[in-house]
Amino acid sequence: MGTPVREALLDAAADLLVRHGYRGLRMRDVADAAGVSRQTVYNEFGGKWGLAEAIVVRDNERYLDGIDRILAAHDELYPAVVEAVRFTLELSADDPIKKIVLTGAGGDELLPLLTTRAEPVLFAASERITAHALEHWPDLAERGLTEITDAAVRLTMSHALLPSGPPEQAARAIARMVVRYLAP
Repeated sequence: MGTPVREALLDAAADLLVRHGYRGLRMRDVADAAGVSRQTVYNEFGGKWGLAEAIVVRDNERYLDGIDRILAAHDELYPAVVEAVRFTLELSADDPIKKIVLTGAGGDELLPLLTTRAEPVLFAASERITAHALEHWPDLAERGLTEITDAAVRLTMSHALLPSGPPEQAARAIARMVVRYLAP
């Protein structure tokens, strides 16, 4: 969790981003909404792109917190993966931040945060899910958990970007892939 100032800036920026899109997101407005100087916003994020990236990374943490809860609630891998993927796809369908990024509302400049420049989001998701799974199912380490987690995260993001059917269908397909790959 960030500092209170950083969180206030991200709250203000996320609200402004949803209301005005990326092109309408102004550092001055973020500063005013958070009750700080514009220089404080620049010092914290470096610029508008850094601010937008921080918004998306923080939004991703919300997903990862939910995935952690889901994985902890299951003893078996298949239902855990189904529920985690379904949760992610259903949440992303109604996520105003993801909609701004994916639809290009107010400018399509943010799409790279989930595509060609998605490293911070992908790395954080893969690393955190792998760590959680290893705690819960330590025997999976020797079977390529890191590789399949990365593939499942990327495939889930792909389904969030371009759904090919109901979330349940995609979730079951990804879970089958994971379980088959990790089978002894």
